[in-house]
Amino acid sequence: VQLQASGGGLVQAGGSLRLSCVASGRTFSGVGWFRRAPGKEREFVAVMNWRGEGKRYADSVKGRFTISRDNRDNTIYLQMNSLKPEDTAVYYCAASASWHSKIKEADFGSWGQGTQVTVSS
Repeated sequence: VQLQASGGGLVQAGGSLRLSCVASGRTFSGVGWFRRAPGKEREFVAVMNWRGEGKRYADSVKGRFTISRDNRDNTIYLQMNSLKPEDTAVYYCAASASWHSKIKEADFGSWGQGTQVTVSS
């Protein structure tokens, strides 16, 4: 699976961004977004299966971020609202060959190149 992420940028606190990730290649079952802030480990943001079911979010983004997909063009989205400076990070989309409700980062075998999100205070 090849993944191409885009949509990052610079935004003021309280603003919104929508990240996109176009997937191509073999089929996959789970998709997700992860992020790595400066000086920190990569962390989970949101996941769902390819049918759009089983959505799960990190507590830090719950109620502000929404993961979704458009199967017409194999695109995964991350709508980010009410952004905070602590959301500043490189955001990565990922895909997994299998899916289960407790899927974690190690289960994702395909990764996009990352897109930078910077939130100013």
